[in-house]
Amino acid sequence: MKHLEYGDIINQKINMGSFSHLNDKSQPIIVDVSGKEVTKRTATAQSIVYLPQEVMDQLEKSDFNSKKGSVFQTAILAGIMASKRTSELIPLCHPLFLENCNVSIEMTSENELLIQCTASVTAKTGVEMEALTGASIAALTIYDMCKALSHDIIIKETKLIQKSGGKNDFERK
Repeated sequence: MKHLEYGDIINQKINMGSFSHLNDKSQPIIVDVSGKEVTKRTATAQSIVYLPQEVMDQLEKSDFNSKKGSVFQTAILAGIMASKRTSELIPLCHPLFLENCNVSIEMTSENELLIQCTASVTAKTGVEMEALTGASIAALTIYDMCKALSHDIIIKETKLIQKSGGKNDFERK
């Protein structure tokens, strides 16, 4: 797969109308939502973190606490805090006043932690980026809290699971 630089994209004259954050001169813009309807919008994203067996054993022995504190509780708080600050982290995201944000962490049988972040707002724009940011930062926090035990921790994937309330609803099958 060929990686394109920004200038290459402009030179190839790709139809920029399909990119919502570029104007007709290929300049970055924040999407104009002034004409959109205010609706209740919800999004859920997930990240999966693989922990090697020695990390799982240590965490289970310590009731999921590390020298830095409770691994899950700290990751949940970090995910919520990150969701609230998404527009400060991703340049063209609209600042949103989240009405709700839930982060959950569940162990699976394959030494994996399934992190889900659900965010909701009543607004003119969606909360997918807030949910994705929350799940991602919760996963990174787990890595940070457990890296003293092993650097073989893998953040396997982050993906949108569902979104509703905007122009197009989405649900991953």
